Amino acid sequence: MVRAEVLQGVREMRFEALLERHERGELSQIEAAEMLGIGERTFRRWRDRLRDEGPAGLRDRRIGKPSSRRAAVEEIARMLGLYERLYSDFTVKHFHEQLVKRHDYKLGYTVTRLSLQSAGLVRPAPRRSAHRKKRPRRPMVGMMLHQDGSRHEWLEGQPALDLIVTLDDATSAIYSAFLVEEEGTQSSFRGLAEVIGRHGLFCELYTDRGSHYFHTPKAGEAVSKTVRTQVGRALAQLGVRHIAAYSPEARGRSERAFRTLQDRLPKELKLAGIKTLEAANRWIAESYLPSHNAAFAVAPAETGSAFVADRGGQAGEILCLQEERRVGNDNTVQWRTLTLQIPPSPLRAHFVRATVRVHEYPDGRLAIFHGPHRLADYDPQGNLRDDQKLAA
Repeated sequence: MVRAEVLQGVREMRFEALLERHERGELSQIEAAEMLGIGERTFRRWRDRLRDEGPAGLRDRRIGKPSSRRAAVEEIARMLGLYERLYSDFTVKHFHEQLVKRHDYKLGYTVTRLSLQSAGLVRPAPRRSAHRKKRPRRPMVGMMLHQDGSRHEWLEGQPALDLIVTLDDATSAIYSAFLVEEEGTQSSFRGLAEVIGRHGLFCELYTDRGSHYFHTPKAGEAVSKTVRTQVGRALAQLGVRHIAAYSPEARGRSERAFRTLQDRLPKELKLAGIKTLEAANRWIAESYLPSHNAAFAVAPAETGSAFVADRGGQAGEILCLQEERRVGNDNTVQWRTLTLQIPPSPLRAHFVRATVRVHEYPDGRLAIFHGPHRLADYDPQGNLRDDQKLAA
């Protein structure tokens, strides 16, 4: 109010000075109005008010009156009550999103933030200090993807789980996110398979130097360029360049995404009443990711896409554990704690002492190959597929 009064006084003095110059013939009405930033008609109206009412006629008649656009006191009070009862651990932006989504709230983010600050429920964000320039994003989707995991108590009252996220460098859009008990090779394969199945093959994958991603001969030093992990082997077969990050700062894109996810996802899982890992993964894919990407993904610098369709459908056979085994005298293969029986094959009478290749897929299924020939398929318990039992 004080500022409005000061500006009102300045306006009165400027108008009176310009009116005097107009009456002396130094300025026309149009020139005087332009100098005040008003129209000629308004200039004449102010002149008449000054003559009829004196200086009081020049006062802005809006001063002291509540704005017609002012937020309703009742709505502000409702919003503050909801924050204290249900959302006191939410950021203001996240809180505002939930108000609009769940409580038929119409007021804007800014009035919400200022009201919360005025009520002492949140503190203004501190001014950010200068920091080094971020690495430029890849200009087109599909040029580089990031994959990483974050261990956190994602489900209230449940042990910590790993959230595996695969996102695009160009947009920060999350293409795949799911919870597993422990991050590893198969969770990496699952995330990559989901992305390739929906979008296609991409150019580069940027990850940390975890042991399932890279072999590091000496801790803290460069990764091996000759010895590959299962993930490294699969990426090479797919023609995807694998890039290792050598510091947390180098993984800034995924680190920032996880900060947001750790703040928001557990709260939204709780609001949705999700309590099990399976239900959480369905809800994340169907409900959370679309809203997250709508809020946080950015437009790429260039149109188009660097994704290429996996036309041959080979990714499914590549994104799995692959190890060679020698067939035993009873025509079986030992895999972990399982004994896999090879059924009769038209290729040869038996495969005793032959070298075969076992594939273990992210969902636990198994298959045995001899060169390009698929000899048998098994469930996660090592049982032959039903149609192959009949053939046997």
